[in-house]
Amino acid sequence: MMAQKIRVGLIGFGISGQVFHAPVMRSIADLELVKITARKAEQKLIVSEKYPTAQAVDHADEILNDDSIDLVVIATSNDMHYPFAKQALLAGKHVVVEKPFTNTSEHADELIALAKESGKILSVYHNLRFNSDFRTIKEVIKDERLGQIKNFEVRYDRFRNHLRPGAWREDNLPGSGIFYDLGAHLIDQTLQLFGRPNAVFADLTIQRPGAGAIDNFELLLYYPEMRVSLKGGMLAKEPTPRYTVFALNGNFLKNGVDPQEELLRAGAFPDEDPNWGKEDPAIYGKLNLLWNGEDLEETVTSKLGSYPDYYQNIADAILGKTPLIVTAEQGRDVIRIIELGIQSQTERRVISLDNELIAY
Repeated sequence: MMAQKIRVGLIGFGISGQVFHAPVMRSIADLELVKITARKAEQKLIVSEKYPTAQAVDHADEILNDDSIDLVVIATSNDMHYPFAKQALLAGKHVVVEKPFTNTSEHADELIALAKESGKILSVYHNLRFNSDFRTIKEVIKDERLGQIKNFEVRYDRFRNHLRPGAWREDNLPGSGIFYDLGAHLIDQTLQLFGRPNAVFADLTIQRPGAGAIDNFELLLYYPEMRVSLKGGMLAKEPTPRYTVFALNGNFLKNGVDPQEELLRAGAFPDEDPNWGKEDPAIYGKLNLLWNGEDLEETVTSKLGSYPDYYQNIADAILGKTPLIVTAEQGRDVIRIIELGIQSQTERRVISLDNELIAY
């Protein structure tokens, strides 16, 4: 019998666990964070100061083997997503896995089958669906004033022209590089907006001296009447537009980024900020149309972003109140497109999707 609250164990307390999971879960009344893997002294201190009701433990097994824990959240390096998720499902836990879901679609398929067999919730933390900018672009497209969209361009750029010491994401390892990291978000958003593409083409490069993993990508997704271009790089010193839509009736341009990540990195908690997820009006999107024979320029007020909505849905799904918003099948399809993108880069050709996706 499940306790009054859903008891949560968090495996991984680096940037992902500290910034994107623990403080967000804290704002959900139905969730109780009871154990966190924290081996380093500074991690243990953060747990004691910010999550005093949670126990810092040294090993993941102390969470996986705890029969009182209902939900396991995996926020480790990508190579450990699959083995920890498998262990958690076999132990009868509900599971949330940080994106990217797994390093291969084969591993994703195995986890999906295990979750179905056990009747447990399995989800992937595609939290950028809950960004203010993405929620806004969904509304702009739904409004249909743009008319038929012909080109949809998204960029997720950063600037770091040096390598970060000890950063596994920059080493030549399975699942490393920004195509798996940032690209996974953009692929997920595109599938949510437009569904299954017909084909993909990828250009994946390493630009910074000494880097071992992809640090610049462009992925083209082919739809019957539209092309989607997803780009990301590590050498964007000047901010680039996040979303640009080119349609028969005009354009929509969205600069700036959702404020939640910056706030979380600064140590803020969503449950302590009544204006959480509210964008600065200076970065609201611009709609420029030829509408009823006249030029129309309009500033579009951004929707509120809310990462807590993800975890509220997880709690509600576990309690049987609502379906999952982010399913494991959707997370698996993101991985499959990444694999096909890598195949495209290797073979230097457009790759047809055929029946490669299972959720779209």
